[in-house]
Amino acid sequence: MSEKPAATWQPLSGLTIIDFSMLLPGPLTTLIFADLGADVIKVEPPSGDYARGMGSHLFQGANRNKRSLVLDLKSPRAHVVVERLACHGDVVIEGFRPQVAERLGIGARTLQTINPQLIYCSISGFGQTGPMRHHPGHDLAYLAMAGSLSQSGHWREPSRRSSTPVADMAGGHHAAIAILAALWNREKDSVAPVIDISLYESMLYMNAIRFGFEQDEPTRDHLYPTNDLFTTRDGEQIALTIVEEKFWHNFVQAVGALHPEFQAEVYNTEAGRRRQGDKLMAELDGLFASNTAEHWLSLFEANDVPATLCISTGQALRTAQSLSRAMHLNTAHGPVLPFTALVSGCRTHANQSAPPAAGEHSEAVLGELGFDSTDIHRLVADGAIVTSQE
Repeated sequence: MSEKPAATWQPLSGLTIIDFSMLLPGPLTTLIFADLGADVIKVEPPSGDYARGMGSHLFQGANRNKRSLVLDLKSPRAHVVVERLACHGDVVIEGFRPQVAERLGIGARTLQTINPQLIYCSISGFGQTGPMRHHPGHDLAYLAMAGSLSQSGHWREPSRRSSTPVADMAGGHHAAIAILAALWNREKDSVAPVIDISLYESMLYMNAIRFGFEQDEPTRDHLYPTNDLFTTRDGEQIALTIVEEKFWHNFVQAVGALHPEFQAEVYNTEAGRRRQGDKLMAELDGLFASNTAEHWLSLFEANDVPATLCISTGQALRTAQSLSRAMHLNTAHGPVLPFTALVSGCRTHANQSAPPAAGEHSEAVLGELGFDSTDIHRLVADGAIVTSQE
């Protein structure tokens, strides 16, 4: 792993993000901003972000490079802190269901009255309007409703849910793009927009690009029998990703005279390979099962055939490609994979910090907001603020 990047890229240094969101979509958005240099103040309830109690890497992965302020928005004294946060921030992000933020005193109208230049972004399952705006949901629901599970990702198998929460991550990235556009809008026209991001619509957007608006029945039009997973003699899985015609010709040349079945005239065109897709995949199964993954990968590498080994995330981070690109680095709190852009040779590696303990930065942030020690003591005594819980 890379220990010390040669140069870093922090274009959002000086930007302050006030993040009221929890779980994944909003924290992913603000993680991107943190990696690019912004100061992210993570405002948590006294119970903390729900992700802190989840049995996965989710909280650690999405909340590094941030500072935690624990604020009980239901406390009568919370409004004095909210007002100063609104004045202090450039962007506010929240991830509640519609109208919850307003009830908690952090709605767009309230905060933009305090600071008209504050960009406000809401991320919710179904958006701020429409008949399903209050409907609960999580990633699987958005995938299902948007049509993502109606089409298979494999030639022979039914649809399978991705282990990656695609809708949550798509929505988080769409929010980041929209906020950057809003910052440009504010720079040009002195207008601070209110942004409404729907996780469901983020998936609908992606599916419409891929399948259009009229695909109501399952189809294999988007699939290729030569673009799938195959198991080798030693039990490994190889992703063969032949789509373009030239790669099929490279493949036929690579397997050579020992496997004349792939030289059949019916396989000479994509249309023919599709018509005989099930038969072709059965023959590919037999081919891959006849030798080891190392054999096939070596052969395909030598003949410019696109194929890779299916591996775990941990293995992926240890590959020569990852290491050579300095995609991740060791830090005092473990390995980190920052935002992946490489810009003019620079990575976004600077100032990596561990995910914060709940309330770890409450006193420091309040001091920056202009509260003195007496004010802070009173806020803590009133229950509006909680300092570090570790």
